[in-house]
Amino acid sequence: MSTVFEYIVPVAIGAVTIVLVFGLFNMMRGGSPNTSQKLMRLRVLLQFIAIVVIMAAIYFMKR
Repeated sequence: MSTVFEYIVPVAIGAVTIVLVFGLFNMMRGGSPNTSQKLMRLRVLLQFIAIVVIMAAIYFMKR
């Protein structure tokens, strides 16, 4: 089970990072505020998913 988390945790963190960079890039270039808002909401959702995955990994590693 821990080998599954070795792949899922970096993917979850990478997804958060990519969406964060896209959102910041859109704001810096003066893009649509609506697009920035959607990207930042997606980032928050992905952060929640990443935290759940990380907590599950910690839980299953202790077992």
